[in-house]
Amino acid sequence: MARGTLTQKIIDAHFVSGSRTPGEPAAIRIDQTLTQDATGTMAYLELEAMKIPRVKTELSVSYVDHNMMQNGPENRNDHLYLQSVGAGKGVVFSPPGNGICHQLHLERFGIPGKTLIGSDSHTPTGGGIGMLAIGAGGLDVALAMAGKPFRIPYPKVTGVKLTGKLRPFCAAKDVILKLLSILTTKGNVGTIVEYFGPGVATLSVPQRATVTNMGAELGVTTSIFPSDEATKEFLKRQKREKDFKPLAADPDAEYDRVIEIDLGSIVPMAACPSSPDNVKPVAELAGMKVDQVLIGSCTNGGFRDLAVVAGLLKGKHISDHVTLGIAPGSRQTLEMLARNGMLADLVAAGARILEVGCGPCIGQGQSPADGTVTVRTFNRNFAGRSGTKGDQSYLVSPETAAATALAGVFTDPTAAGLPEVAFAEPEEYFIDDGFFKRPVPGGEIIRKPTIGAPPANTPLPEDLDGVAVIKVGDKITTDHIMPAGVHLKLRSNIPAYSKVVFESFNKPGAPTFAERAAALRDAGRAGVIVARDSYGQGSSREHAAICPMYLGIKAVIALAIERIHRANLVNFGILPLVFANPADYDLIDENDSLFFSGIRKQLEKGNRITAELRKADGTEKTLSFEALLSEADRNTILAGGTLNQ
Repeated sequence: MARGTLTQKIIDAHFVSGSRTPGEPAAIRIDQTLTQDATGTMAYLELEAMKIPRVKTELSVSYVDHNMMQNGPENRNDHLYLQSVGAGKGVVFSPPGNGICHQLHLERFGIPGKTLIGSDSHTPTGGGIGMLAIGAGGLDVALAMAGKPFRIPYPKVTGVKLTGKLRPFCAAKDVILKLLSILTTKGNVGTIVEYFGPGVATLSVPQRATVTNMGAELGVTTSIFPSDEATKEFLKRQKREKDFKPLAADPDAEYDRVIEIDLGSIVPMAACPSSPDNVKPVAELAGMKVDQVLIGSCTNGGFRDLAVVAGLLKGKHISDHVTLGIAPGSRQTLEMLARNGMLADLVAAGARILEVGCGPCIGQGQSPADGTVTVRTFNRNFAGRSGTKGDQSYLVSPETAAATALAGVFTDPTAAGLPEVAFAEPEEYFIDDGFFKRPVPGGEIIRKPTIGAPPANTPLPEDLDGVAVIKVGDKITTDHIMPAGVHLKLRSNIPAYSKVVFESFNKPGAPTFAERAAALRDAGRAGVIVARDSYGQGSSREHAAICPMYLGIKAVIALAIERIHRANLVNFGILPLVFANPADYDLIDENDSLFFSGIRKQLEKGNRITAELRKADGTEKTLSFEALLSEADRNTILAGGTLNQ
């Protein structure tokens, strides 16, 4: 077990129950929560179902940053519900246009040493300020708001020792891309990444937040930096110096693994299609034609990054065939750019200024043309996430994005001959908290017709008569399971949203996944999903469990299931199983029967589960699986989900 680490200190200070052995269940107290509108509506519906009159956290904030296009009434209906339900329950409300939850929470609410969980997988952004900030499903966030502890496997801690200093035109984004090239997106479940070493002091809090934000793509529980003089300076500029607290690992801290990165050796990097860990140096891509450049999001939408971009573009014009979009991460950033003239420099260079929000990062607008390259400073480039099927999406730093927009081809900014931008943090950031809506009890909850209720599940039956509805491969993301983009507005309407589960796997002219699963459900049989490695990576969206549950899915079998998705499956009564023998994956075909005899009794005894595989040709074989569940998790599955308990 890692000892003397910052991670251990914060967990121990918030420890409620369980084990301090890595991999064993532990429960910790949560100080703060955040939700966003795409996942938050369901979270507050779940909180209402718990009959909790007022949240019991130190601070809970409800942000609107995802569903802002308002094509139809659904999005605004959600916003009105979120503001009204939070008002009486003690939740601060951040309206559309105020900022992306992670950027805004870092600026205005993040406190070193506090615990934060959020219904968005990029909640670890808060680790840049020294918080233990973890992404979770909406139901887990609702439980935390209800005063319940948050359950995680006690983590292993990977220490990343930073030495040296970044060279000009090399960025924090390149640091996390470098780490992704080392650790990849899979195999890191149950681990927390902790940064230490002399190189840490050379990075500002916004740079650290870029690293921890995209650390979510590693599949780790979270990432964290110490709280030091740079943290103090950031909080001082945000007029929150009183929130500062110095925090660091012990000098002789022991980590489960140590990786050393010399910041001085970092070069501009790019994540190539279609995974954040498909990383190459930008120099290897130089000269490739680029059609679209998008800069911003919660990863690189802060004042520092956009000020540097404005400096690089000042007095120049982007390439004639390139479209450039700028998406500021917060109203604070946008207003500061406007007040000091940098916004004018961006517009004069040919940039389109997008609304403050998640926007194209989640497939809400700015989809690239067919067969063209899009270069983005975002955190994910999963296939089709941009809204264009077969997209060629690359992830880079703001410096690389700006150089590429000017040249019209992939360009290494260290070799572009651009003048270095001398960026200096302002003495203080522009502060206007007047747009936050503070909770006022007593008002009516506004519940429009498009807002449903969390669907009910049934307890696990004595025997489970299952059918493999779909068989998929490695690295299936929650985008594959529940597409976002134009479908996001359906998230408050589970029957409607369920119709697009696994939409990208549907075959023209054939029954859809949803139709096949629902037909089995209506016939009294259970649906089973079969997958390979790293199933459920990506977003924290619990809809990737709720909607399959609504369609009658009772089990997911894979070689490995990612942490947040596994927790969401448990919360909604879907049994997460891993193959005891990985080769058995090859034995199962779609439409094969999987009969779990005495499944309740099997689960009551422990985590070794067997099922009879029944092939269409009449052959049968007994397969073994591991549930990897705590006793509490097993009880939740038996009950049919957390809300049933």
